[in-house]
Amino acid sequence: MTESKPVTMEQIAALAGVSTITVSRALRDSPSVTPATRERIKTLAEAAGYRFNHHARNLRLRRSHMVAVMLEMQPDTDRPMTDAYPLQLLGGITQELTSRGYSVLLSAMQGPGQGMAASADGVILLGQGAHGSAVRSAAAMGLPLVVWGAEHGRGDAVVVGGDNAHGGASAAERLMRLNRRELLFLGDVRHAEIRDRQQGFLKALKKAGLKAQTLTPAAFTFGAGFTAVQAHLANLGRGGGKAPDGLFAASDLLAMGAVRAFTDAGLAVPDTVSVIGYDDSPAAQSFAPPLTSVRQDWHHGGVLLARKVLDLIAGQAAASEIMPTELVVRST
Repeated sequence: MTESKPVTMEQIAALAGVSTITVSRALRDSPSVTPATRERIKTLAEAAGYRFNHHARNLRLRRSHMVAVMLEMQPDTDRPMTDAYPLQLLGGITQELTSRGYSVLLSAMQGPGQGMAASADGVILLGQGAHGSAVRSAAAMGLPLVVWGAEHGRGDAVVVGGDNAHGGASAAERLMRLNRRELLFLGDVRHAEIRDRQQGFLKALKKAGLKAQTLTPAAFTFGAGFTAVQAHLANLGRGGGKAPDGLFAASDLLAMGAVRAFTDAGLAVPDTVSVIGYDDSPAAQSFAPPLTSVRQDWHHGGVLLARKVLDLIAGQAAASEIMPTELVVRST
């Protein structure tokens, strides 16, 4: 007779129609789950024969006083870890956690179990992944989780992020004030933050009776931005379409790559085509010409991420928070 496999938290989540992290919170009596939902999940877990690991819970209550910061991004020579993202977020996170007596474990996404991060008291995830894949992977750890990103791709995790839709709208308004009409959006909308930026951009344009074409780069890098715009311009040359006179990119690196592609094609920036980036990174400020960009306060975002994960670790409720963004006008 073969021994039946133990029921997993993921299976209970499927039965209850909720996420794994909601099951974890309910079984730990977290106040972030309503009493009715907690009881429903516990009843389903008991009926399915789920055995809550009280030993592991007791170990958890002893606390490691460590928070794992997990990076969804894949390092690239065009997008090094020394860029403002994620360093400015990490600066805010580390400042807040160390002042509260916690250490920081920095880790890339490692898949099932997530390695040493599983021994932390909580997790901060930087980046949601395409279609929220990184959020689901981190939530499966069953630890208190706070995510940097956008609300619509969060699952039921607590999220801190910039007002991406407002950022996109402010870029559209700027390009329209410059009388730009042949417009492009450059970004991978499989990612929740990028989709919010695109939707804010398109919605503002639609009010004015304008549209924009979306170009999808292969990565969040200078080279990917250059290649995507270069290919678009080459296709226009073969098909006789109108050349763009304005572009909004989902990041500064993508925008800078676009500027190079336009310049190489003989389209002067900003005389012939205007370009707006996103993040207001130090590289955007020193770029030639200095890049107009949407600013979000990464350092303060890092502080908020740390405060909220510590609230969850302490068993207190924490709410998602979206920070304001502003357009910084420079030369492009």
